[in-house]
Amino acid sequence: MPGFFIVGKTVRCAPLQEKTKSLRPKEMERQVLFMNGLAKSIADNLVFFLEFLGIVVLIFVAALIIQKVADKKNGRTQKIFTTRMMAVTGMLSAISLILYMLDFPLPFLAPGHYKLDFSELPVMIGSFAFGPVAGVLVEFCKVVLKIIIKGTDTAFVGDLANFTIGCSLLLPASLVYEFKKTKKSAILGCVLGTVCITLFGTALNAWYLLPKYAEMYGIPLDALIAGGTAINPAITSLTTYVCFAVAPINIIKGGVISLLTMLIYKPLSPILKTGHR
Repeated sequence: MPGFFIVGKTVRCAPLQEKTKSLRPKEMERQVLFMNGLAKSIADNLVFFLEFLGIVVLIFVAALIIQKVADKKNGRTQKIFTTRMMAVTGMLSAISLILYMLDFPLPFLAPGHYKLDFSELPVMIGSFAFGPVAGVLVEFCKVVLKIIIKGTDTAFVGDLANFTIGCSLLLPASLVYEFKKTKKSAILGCVLGTVCITLFGTALNAWYLLPKYAEMYGIPLDALIAGGTAINPAITSLTTYVCFAVAPINIIKGGVISLLTMLIYKPLSPILKTGHR
């Protein structure tokens, strides 16, 4: 029977092996239950899930058009999907997922279901290095990996919000930078992206996400607004809710990510793009 040798004595490890084997069926059972729960979430919210996929396709097509037009204007002939681009996209997606899982609430600013994360930093790095298509791919892979690993506790509403609002930062920023790759363009793109994530995120929450969240969970919209009023008495309606709770979070997110992108992209760029043709 195998064992470990410690100062001339053999410590048998069979009990440990037996314990490990006994845990495997339980672990498999948990995985099956999780996947069944995820499948049920998709089935229960099928229409919204299909809307989610439709939005993903539209954003991806928009990114592809932007990149092709920019390449044509600047006389660039390199392929969009290269081995290097796909490899770096996978790496950035993993980093983005970790940052996404480290989200945290700002209870002094917004109700607990609003959380701040900086997972768009790898997205912006990918967008500047390889174009908006890479950025959208990183954003999408991050959300898909999070759903597979952790599931969804917002009936996919929060996942859609994270994807679309993240893209509202990366698309304007990479649009400006893709046409003219200078430091000035990068700064202008980041400023424009921060403005867009603030305006778009605020409008999307008011027009679609908050009403959809209330509808899918059977919560009166007034109850959600009341949660904001408890934090900030100035919040008395849906409009003031998104202006005083949602907009500040998006300003912080866009501003911090833009600043970090400007600080670290240039040193990383030669490493990321080595071999990209």
